[in-house]
Amino acid sequence: MIERDMLPTLLQASREYPVVTLTGPRQSGKTTLCRMAFPDKPYINLEAPDIRQFAIDDPRGFLDTIPDGAILDEIQRTPDIPSYLQEMVDQDPVAGRFILTGSQQFELMDQVSQSLAGRTALLRLLPLSIQELKKAGKLPSLFSLMHSGFYPRIIQNRLNPSQALGEYFSTYVERDLRQLSAIHDMQKFERFVRLCAGRTGQLLNLNNLGSDAGVTQSTARQWLDLLQASYIIFLLPPWFTNTRKRLVKTPKLYFYDVGLAAWLLGIHQTEQIQRDPLYGALFENMMIIDRLKTKYNQRAAADCYFYRDNIGHEVDLLEPVGSQVHAIEIKAGATINSDYFKGLAQFKKSFSEQFLDGSVIYAGEQAQQRTYWQVLPWHAAETNTLS
Repeated sequence: MIERDMLPTLLQASREYPVVTLTGPRQSGKTTLCRMAFPDKPYINLEAPDIRQFAIDDPRGFLDTIPDGAILDEIQRTPDIPSYLQEMVDQDPVAGRFILTGSQQFELMDQVSQSLAGRTALLRLLPLSIQELKKAGKLPSLFSLMHSGFYPRIIQNRLNPSQALGEYFSTYVERDLRQLSAIHDMQKFERFVRLCAGRTGQLLNLNNLGSDAGVTQSTARQWLDLLQASYIIFLLPPWFTNTRKRLVKTPKLYFYDVGLAAWLLGIHQTEQIQRDPLYGALFENMMIIDRLKTKYNQRAAADCYFYRDNIGHEVDLLEPVGSQVHAIEIKAGATINSDYFKGLAQFKKSFSEQFLDGSVIYAGEQAQQRTYWQVLPWHAAETNTLS
């Protein structure tokens, strides 16, 4: 079993709040982590129909069976329970009493924020990070990792990525979507998701996406919201400030798991990765989400941005550090060249007051310290300072 970097964060949160809420994609390891962190707590899976019905029909009676607390898995399946938990923890606010997990971030966050505001810590667990795999001695080659993705079950059980990711997506469509929304044309929806994969790393264009999928812009917006809510798609917001420069204000589209994005693109063999026209975008996707994982695991501020102006100057990732930003360029090449630093240099020149420092993450193996820039290989990117 691979030790998760979230473990100390989860334990610390349980010493500070009576309730801890852990969200994240299905199969990201939430249940395993919680049961490892709290082995003495009763574990209740609200996906089980009989238990779920008990909790829905008689919430007080259900909670009376666990007066000292429990791990409640997939809490969004019983939307009224957080309201009853509020009363319980107000009467007895012992730290770490209830641990809640859920895989639908927006719906769950609404329930928790309304009922448990100030009573719960909110944590997010994404699939395995590069650093977690590295520390466990299970880090594969770059192209194998981009093919397999980061879901723990695929890595630990050495599953065939194409089969496992295909089953993951089918389960997602058949189960999660039916819980979140009534989608009447699954064929068009699946086409929409594959079209999103083809736009990995690009500016979001809902008109274009909807048109290519054969649906209206409002439907495309609804489907994109569903994909965000269920931790399939991540939108990276643009960075802009009070300036006369005309900056892009449209988010960029990424997938929470690069392996799933590759599968949706029809990549079924490791050898296809480097030859695919979207290899650079997939590498960028992997590294940006890996930075996000580190921030979530450390319970750090997870505000990340990209920069682009109207004439094409761009920096792939900006991480705020106080009133300044750390700028990161992500390059899929394995050999460093001077072009890697052009975006950083332009940003430093244009925004000297906001610029803190800059680095390049690339697909090579050697770290370098240049005069102005730090260069990090893909498997050591987490060594860079996080905000």
